[in-house]
Amino acid sequence: MRYPASEKLEIIRLVEESHLSARRTLAKLGIPRTTFYRWYDRYLQRGEAGLQDQSPKPKHVWNRIPDEVRRKVVKLALKETELSPRELAVTFTEGVS
Repeated sequence: MRYPASEKLEIIRLVEESHLSARRTLAKLGIPRTTFYRWYDRYLQRGEAGLQDQSPKPKHVWNRIPDEVRRKVVKLALKETELSPRELAVTFTEGVS
C-alpha cells in the first residue's frame, strides 16, 4: 500500500510521540520498520518534501542508444540482412571509427 506524504508525516509524529517503543508502535500500526526508517531518514534529510512519492524508475538509462545511432543500425541491418547480430555490430563499429 502506498501512503500519501501527509499520512507518512502523521505516522512519524505518532512514533515520535508514543510512550511505546518505535518497534511496538510500528507493529500496532502494521508498518514495517524498514519502511518507517526509510521514510524517517528522508524526512530528517529533506523535511516534508522528502516524504513525497519518488518515481522508482531511473532518470537516465545507462545503456540507451541515441536515436540517430539506432536509425543507422537499423538501416545497416536492413541493408545487410545476411549478417548475424555480432557481425552487424562489428561492421557498424568499424564503419563508425
